[in-house]
Amino acid sequence: MKLRTALLAATGLAALVIAQPVMAQTQPVTGIYVGGGLGYNILSNQKVHATTTIDGSTGLEGQTHVKFNGGFVGVGSVGYGFGNGLRVELEGDYYANQVSGTNESDITASGWENKYGVMVNALYDFYNLGLPIVPYIGAGVGYQWAHWSGVTLSTPGSSPAVSAETNGTEGSFAYQGIVGAAYPVAAIPGLALTAEYRFMGMNGTRNYGATTSAAGAPVGTTELKVTEEYNNSFLIGVRYNFGVAPPPPPPAPVAAPAPAPARTYLVFFDWDRYDLTDRAKAIIAEAAQNSTKVQTTRIQVNGYTDTSGTPEYNMGLSIRRANSVKAQLITDGVPANIISIEGFGDTHLLVPTGPGVREPQNRRVEIILQ
Repeated sequence: MKLRTALLAATGLAALVIAQPVMAQTQPVTGIYVGGGLGYNILSNQKVHATTTIDGSTGLEGQTHVKFNGGFVGVGSVGYGFGNGLRVELEGDYYANQVSGTNESDITASGWENKYGVMVNALYDFYNLGLPIVPYIGAGVGYQWAHWSGVTLSTPGSSPAVSAETNGTEGSFAYQGIVGAAYPVAAIPGLALTAEYRFMGMNGTRNYGATTSAAGAPVGTTELKVTEEYNNSFLIGVRYNFGVAPPPPPPAPVAAPAPAPARTYLVFFDWDRYDLTDRAKAIIAEAAQNSTKVQTTRIQVNGYTDTSGTPEYNMGLSIRRANSVKAQLITDGVPANIISIEGFGDTHLLVPTGPGVREPQNRRVEIILQ
């Protein structure tokens, strides 16, 4: 199978979906993580060219295609996430497939191919799609060793019967493409379940030396030249991102008013949103009502964001939030000419954080009765 065809086939991979009472918020992988997976490997037919050095005229010569049964694949990795969707990792893998025969009616085959190697992968997580899962794609390069264990090619119909058996290990440069999805586990911050499709190919030709026998007696040697190694794998696994803090608590409710109505009110927003929730509308209505009970000559409406966007984007979002609150105040009977708005973006944080942090209590608008 060609690489392009295999990667197109990956678009049909279904993501792993598991029901949980609480949905984890999708966050970018940041810092060190480890992962692992197990699955099913489909090894394509391998082109084998046999050249025999033998006393006499009997031998195995020419080209055939060795076929394999579906088998096992396991991978483990350690990586680093940059907090923006990009991550890199070092991977170790193991594949095992049993030989099932050849495409030639007069040649049989048996044995195992066991592969192991290391790959360096670069991946990108699409964590900002607003989905309960995080799709990702990646590519990798590395080196793989293919061990042919007891692989035997035979011509049982010939007289005498001839066979060539090898127990060799040969390696070559390898490459792979990865398509997958991660499902964050809400109960354990940093833990995610994963489902992946991988295409892995080995480049170049591998040469195995085989002992040639006729009627059960060694009579010479055969060189087996192997090409066209392609693997299509489907895996499920887990990934754990170290150092992930538990999700912040929900915003504290507005304190009950003192005997005199409060002069400052806080309205909170969902991430990257400026529309008003029912709770936000109730707080704005309370502020509008109390503006008539205190000596109010001016209402200041200040918008803020958390640090998860760029400063320019956050400034615009804070102004949109302030305008949403102003429009609701007018709807609730406050004269437009006493309302002033201002956006502060990701400055004046209510909860101090570093850059790129989604903090619910920083996504707010202050209503100040003056």
